This record gives sequence, structure tokens and C-alpha cells, in this order.
Amino acid sequence: MNNGQTHTNLFALLDCNNFFASCERVFNPKLWDKPVVVLSNNDGCAIARSNEAKALGIKMGQPFFEWQHLLREHKVQVFSPNFPLYGDLSSRTMAILHGWSQNVEVYSIDEAFFTLNKDLIEDTETYCRQIRDHVKKWIGMPVSIGIAKTRTLTKVANELAKKHPEYKGVLELNNSNTEACLKKLPVDDIWGVGRRSGAKLKAYGVETAYDLIQKSDAWIKQKLTISGLRMVYELRGTPCLEIDEADTDKKHIISSRSFGRPVEKLSELKEAVASYTARAAEKLRSQGSMANVITVYARTSHHTETYYGKSHTTILPEPTNHTPTLIKAAHAGLGKIYQPGYRYKKAGIALSKFVPETVHQLNLFETDPDRQKKQQLLKLIDGLNLENGRHCLNFASTGFKKPWRMKQEFRSPNYTADWNQLLKIKI
Repeated sequence: MNNGQTHTNLFALLDCNNFFASCERVFNPKLWDKPVVVLSNNDGCAIARSNEAKALGIKMGQPFFEWQHLLREHKVQVFSPNFPLYGDLSSRTMAILHGWSQNVEVYSIDEAFFTLNKDLIEDTETYCRQIRDHVKKWIGMPVSIGIAKTRTLTKVANELAKKHPEYKGVLELNNSNTEACLKKLPVDDIWGVGRRSGAKLKAYGVETAYDLIQKSDAWIKQKLTISGLRMVYELRGTPCLEIDEADTDKKHIISSRSFGRPVEKLSELKEAVASYTARAAEKLRSQGSMANVITVYARTSHHTETYYGKSHTTILPEPTNHTPTLIKAAHAGLGKIYQPGYRYKKAGIALSKFVPETVHQLNLFETDPDRQKKQQLLKLIDGLNLENGRHCLNFASTGFKKPWRMKQEFRSPNYTADWNQLLKIKI
């Protein structure tokens, strides 16, 4: 499982606490110590909760209507998702972390693994407390940090640091405390153990992470396969997973949304699909890629008797990230799957089969002399939207009024990415 090398580095994991809810608190200090819930698209169900909201019994994924009565009784603060704000605060947090470690792997919007060089850092816990204080002071984001010999053990340390106030947000697992911590961790809370595997392990009497590492390699491999055995090696302190510093560009990009109300007209569906395609193309250009394949789909609600859903995939003549070309292909695909008489609830597109923008093979019959000018124009549009807000410049095919747009009745301002929504302070 390992190559016999001596590791001079410790692994660490930074995790933003209750990330979406904490993002809402950054620009609204009145929300601290108040129950805060962030809803899913179309304000459907809870996708993030502050600790105070969790204490009220609001569950992850619970529909809004089931706990709406708590709003007045306990003054629960509710927000529609504000993903541009969350993404920006995530990027700022990760930028700070890159200043404290040479090896950083951004694992998700609110988590990042990094390494600590034991030869250069005398006290790793103190060092990580400084990182935590830096993020809190500069961003306003509370974070927890777990430190250990392996990535899987950092997950254990981070979970305990987050839930137990005595650790003050930072915990290092070492020879003296690892066993006790593993005995506290339920087996189905281990990173890499799903609900089904957890239930299966409990049926064999394996209740905690410590119980699991006592099993033989052969038993673990039989019950959890080779990937499960690697996980157990990591729990025992043998690194099997390194920090991935490779390019983390996306291999496919999906852009889709549920509509705020059912859509029946093809014209409105085309507006929505064009809007999603434009956003996906922008992401594609931002990572310097071009797509060979585009898939478009549309469907009605799953809760109707006359359900309809279909997709269409188009292989493009040549790889592209040119928004008008992709919109044209998406509309052609939509025309092949659209059926009148249905009330569509959701649509979306997916781009795949990427190639680097700089090395793709040109079409033998390429006849567009203005290709380079078009690319320069798109990069200019991207730059203006980045500087002045995403909707500064839009393609006409994406529509203007957008009556199909998803419901966001409780959305907070986009404080960091729109000049018109900057926080105003009265003195």
C-alpha cells in the first residue's frame, strides 16, 4: 500500500464551518448566534444550517414547508442560495491557504487538503491556529482544521475539532490520542463509508472506526473491496492518498436549473437553455478548454401523472467554446426532444469530451476567417462580466424578463461581485 518512503509532511484539512450559512453571516453580523438556513434552488428544502438551526431540529434536505412555522417562533433567518457569493468567498479563503502551504488540494467549495512540513514548522497546531485566525480576520469565515499522518485521519480530526469546543477549532491526531478518537467515531461517519456499507459493517458488530481497524486485511477486502482496505490503512496511519497538485480542471460541465414555474412554450425553454449554455461556455473558457460534445435535456415534474423527460446528445464538428455555436447546437437538440402539451419543470445542458484550447485539431474545412476575432470578443465579454457582475453583458437569445427563472424570494445581495449590490454603511 505504500512505497516505503519516509513522509516528512503531515496532512491537514481545512473545512469551512456550515459554509453557506456562514457566508450569509459575513456581511450581516446580526445573524451571528441566530438560527440560519439556506434553501435549495426554488426555495425547496434546507441545504445548509447553522448550529442554532440544527438545534431546533431542522434536518438537511427537509422541505421548507415542514418547518416554516419555526420562522416566527424562533426567528429563523432563511436565505435563497447565493452561489456567486459563496464561490467568491471560497476562492478568497483558498487563496489565503495557498499562502500558508505550498501543497494545497481544493477538495470542494468549502474544504481543502494541504501539507505541513515538520522540518520547518515546530508546532503544527499553533501554525494551524494562525491560519484559522487569518481566515477569520480577513474573510470572516470560521474554519476547523484537522491534522494527522493521513488524509483520512485528517477527516476524523476535523470532525472532532468542529464538534467539540475544547479543541477550539484545531486538532492534531498523534500516537497518544488517535486510538481514543477512533473509538468515538461511528463507523458510518468515516470518510469513504456510505450508509449501506455502514449498515453492513454494524451487522457484523463493527460500530466504530476503531472496531474496523481491528479486522484483518482479508476480511476488510472481502467486505469493502480494495478501496476500503486503503481507507483502513489510512485509519491505521499508513498514507495511501497523497495531495493531488495536478490540474483540477473539470472533465465535464453541467448547467441546469428547475424553473420557478412550469414552462410550456418552446420559446421560453430556448431562452433557459441558451442561458445555461452561455454560463457553461464561460466556465469552459475560464479553464482554457473546448468541448466536443453537448447534451441538452428537458423534463416535467416527477410528481405528475404525465411525466415526460428526454435528452439529445450532439457531437460537434470540431471542439469549441464559442457561445453562439454552442447555443445553436443546444437549440437544435432541444428542437428534437421538445413535445408540446407538457409542463416542463427543469432543463439543462452538459458539455463533455474536452480538449485544451491551445492544442485542439482544426477542422479541415474551417472557413471562418474571423475565428480569432470572435474568441477575442468572448474573452472581452467574460472580462467585463467578471469585473462588473455576471449579467453585465448577455446574449439576446438568453432572454430579458426570464419569467421561467427559479424562485429566490430570500436571496441576499451579491456583495462581492456586483457594484450595485455593494454593502452600504451609514455613519
